[in-house]
Formats: sequence, C-alpha cells, structure tokens
Amino acid sequence: MDKNEIASGLRKLGLKKGDAVLLHGSLISLGHVEGGPDAVIDAFLETIGTEGTLLVPVFGALGILTETLKKRPGAIISPCPRGTVAALGQAAEELCRDHWHADTVHGTDTPYTRLAALGGYICLLGVDQDRNTTLHSVEALLELPYLGNSTATFETPGGDTVTKTWKRYPGPHRDFIGLDRHFREAGALKTGRIGNAEVRLIKSRDLFDIALALGRANPAFVLCDNPACADCVRQRAALFADRMEHESFTLSASSRLAGRYVPEIVDNLKAAGIRFVELDYLEGKACAFAAPEKLRAAVQEFEDNGISVSALRAPAVPENISEWTDKLRSAGIRRLVLPLSEAPRCAEPMKAAGLEAVFYNTHQKTDTAVRLLKESAGAACFNPANFVLAGEMPFLHSYRAGRFIKTIAQLDLSDGIWDGAPARLARGNAEIKELISILRCHYFGGCFCLGGGNLFPGTLKDAVGDFTRLLDRM
Repeated sequence: MDKNEIASGLRKLGLKKGDAVLLHGSLISLGHVEGGPDAVIDAFLETIGTEGTLLVPVFGALGILTETLKKRPGAIISPCPRGTVAALGQAAEELCRDHWHADTVHGTDTPYTRLAALGGYICLLGVDQDRNTTLHSVEALLELPYLGNSTATFETPGGDTVTKTWKRYPGPHRDFIGLDRHFREAGALKTGRIGNAEVRLIKSRDLFDIALALGRANPAFVLCDNPACADCVRQRAALFADRMEHESFTLSASSRLAGRYVPEIVDNLKAAGIRFVELDYLEGKACAFAAPEKLRAAVQEFEDNGISVSALRAPAVPENISEWTDKLRSAGIRRLVLPLSEAPRCAEPMKAAGLEAVFYNTHQKTDTAVRLLKESAGAACFNPANFVLAGEMPFLHSYRAGRFIKTIAQLDLSDGIWDGAPARLARGNAEIKELISILRCHYFGGCFCLGGGNLFPGTLKDAVGDFTRLLDRM
C-alpha cells in the first residue's frame, strides 16, 4: 500500500474535500504501508484538503497513527485530561476549544458532539465499533445511570492548576460491536476495504440519531447479556435500581428468595439492583427467632453493604411480646410483617414499642381479613397467593370487595395456582399484574416485596425478570 492507494479508497467510501473526520485506526491492519504512519495521515489530509479537519483520540496508548497526528506541526490538542483529541485542519480550534469546561468528557460542548453539528464523519480503519469513542457520547447524552464520575487535577490553557470532576464518565465493558448491524440496516454505514483493512465510515450525526433512539427504547442497549460478565451485570443492576427510584413504591426482596447466607444474599441483591431486603429466613431458619446478637450482626452486615432492611417477617409471634420487641429494636428492626391472625393482640403493643407493623393474610377470606384489620386498626400486607389458597380471586374479588386501598401498606409479589403450587409472577391465579397496575395508578407509596410470604419457583433473577416484564407491558 502507498499513500495514493489509501486516498483513493477513502474517496470511494465518500470522503471529500472540506470534510471533518474523526479517525480510529490501526496501522497494522492495512498491511505493509510505504511511508508508514505518516503516509496514512497524509492520505486523509490530502483527501479532505486544507479546508477539511482530521481528528484522532489521544487519551492513552491508542496506536502510532494517533501519535503521528498529535506531533504534526499545527496540531491542536483539546485542553482536557480525559477524552482528549488532537485535530489538524480548518475547524481544529473550533472543535477542540474549552473541552475541559464541559460538564461531561464526551457529551455536549465536546469535540465529539461538535463534530456531529459540523456534519463530520467517523472513520474506523481496521478497527470495530469497540474503538468508537463517540458511542460514549451517546451514553452521556442519555444520562445512563451506570455512568460514574471522573476527577483529575491538571493545568488549564491559562496556566491555572484546577481539580475538576466530570459527570457521566464511561466505565468498563460495553457491547459496542453489537451496534454495527443497526448502523448497516439503517443504511448509514459505508464499508469498504483498503489493503487488508475493513473500513467503516458513518456520519457522526447519523450515528447519534440511530444510537440515541436505540438507547431511549432500551437503556441497556450497549450492555452484553453474558451472566459471567461482572461489569455488565453490575451496570444492568444500576439501570434497574434507577428505574425503581422513579417508582412511587419501594421494592424489596425476601431474604429466602435472595439466598441462604448474608454474603450470598448481598451479592444477589446487588446483581439484581435491589437495595432493600425483607428478613424472613437466614440459613434456613426464621429470622424472627434468631438470637439477638446474630440478628444484629446480619442487619449490620446488610447496612455495611448498602442494603437496607425493609422489614422483618415473622411466621408467628412469641407469647412475651415485650421481650420480643426489645430484641428486635436492639437489632435495628423498625418494621414488622406479621400474620393477620396476630393483629388483635399485637397491633397496640407494636405501636407502643415504636414499631411499625403490617399484617399479612394467611388462610383468611376477605370478610375475615377486613374484620381483623378493622378491629386492630392495622395496616395490610396484601398476599394475593394466600387469597388464592382461600379460594378467592385476589383482584376481582379480594382487593375490590375488601376495599384494601384504604389499608394496604405492602403487596407481596407472589403468585400461585388453586391447588397450592407456587407459580412465576403472572403465571398463576393471583392476578398479580392487575394488582401492580392498580396500585401504580394510585401512586402507591408502600412496599412491593418479591417472594414475600411464599416460595417462588425460581431465583431472584427470575423474579426480577418477571417483574420487569410486567412493568414493561403496563
């Protein structure tokens, strides 16, 4: 290969005089090039002419092509220690100026978005979309919640030493390769071969339009679905947690559903993006009857790992309520989920002890459940699977006939069929979808508990997947 052959290939792809282009390239991908990296840079500069502009990323060891342009006389380096680019040509100053002033390294008022506004191109020379830095700009503009911050101390063009933090900075693994087909199918991506190198050329503005639409439809659009990829598992969890932050309810999960031991439960909750746990069972035993020091240690371990205890669920209440509530309070428990049959004798003592108590239906039919709640002035934890066991349709009858909207403080996200077998969410007779929907319509401010009160025929990941699909269809 020589300079003229490379320039001819670039013109065939559509580059012309006056174009601005951001190059991500690999010299070795071309094969042997007479004149080395300088010949490649010269081929681009001759193709776009003196009125054009060539940019390359220079924020790390990105290859000899970037270093070659960076060292050219007249090259302008964007004044930002993160996401830095070097540019040569007519629009170099316009594209690079004040890069460090931007709120994000890759978003608005950066070389990447300015290139799109200028009608410029992105060229991938012998590399794939994984090297396409502009895709980080898409993430920043979407304000995806898994993005973090980056802080650096550096010298500004004016000579001042400053420390600055940029928001929405990209993290680890992305599946940018998977976006290639979307650009091709939209007819926006031109491909060709120069020497041994596969070359991709796309208008920056087209890339933004296509990728932003994909990201708005699915915020996980650049995350892989490999369960062994810890980076993408963590980032998906951040997306789900952020989604829950925008709901009126608090989402919790049963400790029994999340695992057997505290470290395992913590890992599973974090992987799912759930920040609250309801303590029902640990190590196969009811938390309600655990020794005070063991319960206290479990609560502390959850809190140390950023997991809050939404409540403790008890299958029964000891005879000595005062002694029991003292133990729970010393462990840091402030909210209890108790059997409805215990409401008459427990409601007042719990209130006197400064504990919030909600009462879940077990075998009761609606009339009995409502009577017990009225007699005790208690709040309801509505368990639809248990109303199925009582022979009722939980939404069409139990919820409506009992006017539970007046007393409900928690909905157990559990399902089951008439013969008592547990079921995946919305795969049984508990009318769980209808219950979730009506409570969201009322901007319900209580708690939803995955696996609350009943066995779930699957993992926490399965339960979160079921719940997410239900929300997506509402």
